[in-house]
Amino acid sequence: MTIAPMLQDHIEERGIDYDLMAHDREVVATRIAQAAHIPGNTFAKGVLLKADSGYLVAVVSANRHVDLAELSHRRHERLGLASEEEARRIFADCDPGAVPACADAYGIPVIVDSDLTDFDEIYMEAGDHESLIHMDRKAFARLTASAELAPISRAH
Repeated sequence: MTIAPMLQDHIEERGIDYDLMAHDREVVATRIAQAAHIPGNTFAKGVLLKADSGYLVAVVSANRHVDLAELSHRRHERLGLASEEEARRIFADCDPGAVPACADAYGIPVIVDSDLTDFDEIYMEAGDHESLIHMDRKAFARLTASAELAPISRAH
């Protein structure tokens, strides 16, 4: 099990308690949740978006999609998915496609779906496709305290 160095430093600098959890290698959020035997709605996936003003990471449950129309309307700018190459460049210490939910560790603004505040436990990718970070609701709230919180997702 590994955690991306920048992500680990960011979490530990804030004194946030967390556990690392191994799972079979998967790259799709819903399959990661299945492989880790956790509910998909407690898995916080990061989605890198490109906006007119720069990059943004939207954090939603694995079993939901980012509502790009709602988020674009909320932010008053056009948003679209960033490319895999852009994600690799920004999150250089992470495996390709493993976008961290706490992207502020990389200087990227974050918006968290308000649905994620309903769960006692939260899981997120640790920077590879075989490890998850697990923390309780209060720790996740502290970790994402600088993020905007809004209803930004829709069901699959």
